[in-house]
Amino acid sequence: MNIIQRSASIFDEITVIVAENRHKKYLFSSQERLELIAGLIKPWKNVSVTLCTGLIVDFLAEKKIPVLIRGIRGGGDFSYEFELSLMNRALNPGIETVFFTTDPQYFVIRSSAIKELASFGGDVTAMVPEPVIRALGEKFNPG
Repeated sequence: MNIIQRSASIFDEITVIVAENRHKKYLFSSQERLELIAGLIKPWKNVSVTLCTGLIVDFLAEKKIPVLIRGIRGGGDFSYEFELSLMNRALNPGIETVFFTTDPQYFVIRSSAIKELASFGGDVTAMVPEPVIRALGEKFNPG
């Protein structure tokens, strides 16, 4: 949300892409993630959300979106994101990647740690917005 907020203040229009990564095991389905983000971005009139099931560079080209914004927490993220940006640039040189570093308060927040903490009933209120807290509760404590 921090990256979305900061991006929305710089760019005229932002499209948040909910992507499918076949190598990741998601707690929430694509549709659930889309709905959560749709609720969270309501304060920004210039931000929308959509689903992408293929290559992001192909999606960006199809929608005529010239810039891909990626968030980076630390060196490990940068290394991965840098290599990914080079691959994306090889696939489509017309797409630029812009990196936003996280605000320091979010430096150590990782989705895997949040999921693990929430699964044990831990307090994640400082890490995720209220709608996500409720959704985590429904996943880990249904009924």
